[in-house]
Amino acid sequence: MGMLSLPGFLSCGKKKDFSLSNEKDAHASESDENSERGNWSNKGDYLLSMVGYAVGLGNVWRFPYLTYQNGGGAFLIPYTLMLALAGLPLFFMECSLGQFASLGPISVWRILPLFQGVGITMVIISTFVAIYYNVIIAYALYYLFASFQKVLPWSDCFSWADEFCSKTRLVSDCNTTLDGEIIHANYSFITSNNLTCINGTMNYKPAQFPSEQYWNKVTLQRSSGLDETGNIVWYLALCLLLSWMIVGAALFKGIKSSGKVVYFTALFPYVILLILLVRGATLEGALDGIEYYIGRQSNITKLMEAEVWKDAATQIFYSLSVAWGGLVALSSYNKFHNNCYSDAILVCVTNCLTSVFAGFAIFSILGHMAFVSERPVSEVVDSGFDLAFVAYPEALSKLPVSPLWSFLFFFMLLLLGLDSQFATIETLTTTIQDIYPEVMKKLRIPVTLGVCILLFLLGLTCVTQAGIYWVNLIDHFCAGWGILIAAVLEIIGIIYIYGGNRFVEDIEMMIGKKSRLFWLWWRMCWFFITPVLLMAILIWSLVTFSPPTYGSVLYPAWGTAVGWCMIIFCVIWIPIVAILKIVKAEGNLCQRIVSCCRPAANWGPYLECHRGERYSHVVDPKKEKEREIPTVSGFVY
Repeated sequence: MGMLSLPGFLSCGKKKDFSLSNEKDAHASESDENSERGNWSNKGDYLLSMVGYAVGLGNVWRFPYLTYQNGGGAFLIPYTLMLALAGLPLFFMECSLGQFASLGPISVWRILPLFQGVGITMVIISTFVAIYYNVIIAYALYYLFASFQKVLPWSDCFSWADEFCSKTRLVSDCNTTLDGEIIHANYSFITSNNLTCINGTMNYKPAQFPSEQYWNKVTLQRSSGLDETGNIVWYLALCLLLSWMIVGAALFKGIKSSGKVVYFTALFPYVILLILLVRGATLEGALDGIEYYIGRQSNITKLMEAEVWKDAATQIFYSLSVAWGGLVALSSYNKFHNNCYSDAILVCVTNCLTSVFAGFAIFSILGHMAFVSERPVSEVVDSGFDLAFVAYPEALSKLPVSPLWSFLFFFMLLLLGLDSQFATIETLTTTIQDIYPEVMKKLRIPVTLGVCILLFLLGLTCVTQAGIYWVNLIDHFCAGWGILIAAVLEIIGIIYIYGGNRFVEDIEMMIGKKSRLFWLWWRMCWFFITPVLLMAILIWSLVTFSPPTYGSVLYPAWGTAVGWCMIIFCVIWIPIVAILKIVKAEGNLCQRIVSCCRPAANWGPYLECHRGERYSHVVDPKKEKEREIPTVSGFVY
């Protein structure tokens, strides 16, 4: 018999281990197709992880607000079109890319070495986002714990409140009738003399709901601005620590552990949304809220405004989490012949339906709040932090058994945030695994915990008294243009430089041959429609740029400068890496650029058995190393 080679391949991706070491990567198991990196235990783990990553806080606190603001039900027309033209093509492209190469967002750029900086940009932006996103989860944890009280602490103006706190609007002055004459007087005079205001003549003082003051004065202990850092808010710091402990515990075995946790974190929010919708629909005023959301008569004329289409495209783009690197990372653990096409459509449609469904749950209860407080719905509706931590908690405090509804709502926010955070951290650890595979095989748990500890320490700035300003600043800059720039370069690089038709052939190696008619739509989007839309959004965002603000608080000039520095730090790696690649290449300048625009020698399917004739030439760096491994007593084991 001949000598056995060290890998001892028995079947595709499964190898017999003749090594003297018993160390094994927690990511991989014996049943995995790819025993080097590991695979998802089953398709359900993957799909729920993708749904959890795509469906996040924005589905609950941004989409409903945009819908009522942009013509109610009519907004669903541009929203659906933007899903088909921009969101789904990018989503499908990234899922296919990660699955084909079984590599993370940086290493996958073997496809086009000149653009490897795009992958670095995605990972750095994901790092910034991971820092502040877990702070938002910490806010949800704090409110979750605060809900374990018989009376919700933001249900009334307690000792922490000032004179502007009120559950109803405060009248400052009005017209009244005194001795047959109409006079104008302040409200204290009118009440002390048992007079009444004439309808329609009342002027109101600026007042704040108890929930708004609780958010600013108690939860955040908010300072006057970015200049006034203040102290670390200790209970928020503890909540931040707890949130990182949850993330670390869920990811200690990588996708093998997180893939099981998402069965709860991705599915249970739908149960809570349904409970909130049923409860909200039975309340007085709920119909007013829902009509305000969808519109008694949808305003079709709004579709003539460019801003509406921009909002639809932006919401689709961000809610699907494309160009963050996470889709590539999660898809890289799929088996090679997984149907990534049907997966992409299922996840995208689920994400968008969740947004619409969440809107009904949110607006039914806000409609009841408007009814109880005798205010128009427009005055109680908001988005972002104000919806999640001011308007909706205020509405819940008016319900019977309010602590229960409050607990459910913030538990839902916690779960929505956590499964998105799981995928973001998995993106970072996948990147480390691709660069240092031997380190991750031996030290996966310490590395994962190290990443969580480092990001926790970096996030402490965001739980100071000026923390909310930092959260808003990072969100304003890093989660905006950086992602758009990365997405534009990603689609240009893969479709126009690597080759769209070549990429289609790569996908067909995984999902089988498809007809020309099948690919017609995808080619139209990838070659023209999607890049044009992304460029339009990017240019629009640059032209309409306004300095960051938080409510009425303006940021100092140095704060805006820090924001610009963050975005520059994210995207500067694109030209730096491109220049380094060109410098290291051989030949004249033109030849160097051309060589950097060709796939690397080791680009192709990760496992040899999947490469076929098209990639039979691929250089396998693992085999090159194996030839250099010393023998024991002159024999190769």
